[in-house]
Amino acid sequence: MTVVITPMSAEDASRCAELEQLLFPGENPWSADAFRAELRQPHNHYVVARDVAPRDVSGPIVGYAGIARLGRASDPENEVHTIGVDPARQRRGIGRLLLDALLVVADAHGGDTWLEVRTDNDAAQELYRGTGFVVVGTRPRYYQPSGADAFSMRRLAPASRREQVQR
Repeated sequence: MTVVITPMSAEDASRCAELEQLLFPGENPWSADAFRAELRQPHNHYVVARDVAPRDVSGPIVGYAGIARLGRASDPENEVHTIGVDPARQRRGIGRLLLDALLVVADAHGGDTWLEVRTDNDAAQELYRGTGFVVVGTRPRYYQPSGADAFSMRRLAPASRREQVQR
């Protein structure tokens, strides 16, 4: 089997909500309606990872991700809303494929990209650091209802990253 990234559709929302229940049971996981509402927003871009067989791109969803393109054209920024991978398929590069798909969108839009991640989620932090994100702050009790803290992370826009390397 091969994993492919495709745009999320309203029909995918139920499976994504199922994965949310598995991944975030104590954190108000998103419902199918919440995913559908996100898909209706023109500034959002959501994708799913499908486990596909040769010549069949309609395989089961094993992950999902979404990003918002924000700001004005003169001052753009991006915010990763969510990334989730089926627990049975984690640590196989699917999260990286999903994040890479979001970062292509972010780089085309321009501006820095932001996200929040639990302070105790070492695997996700490692993934984000591997694509240029750095911790820029902590948000106490960010996740509800658990009250878990989050790191705020930022990835500089491509032009900004090049300027930093040249210094």
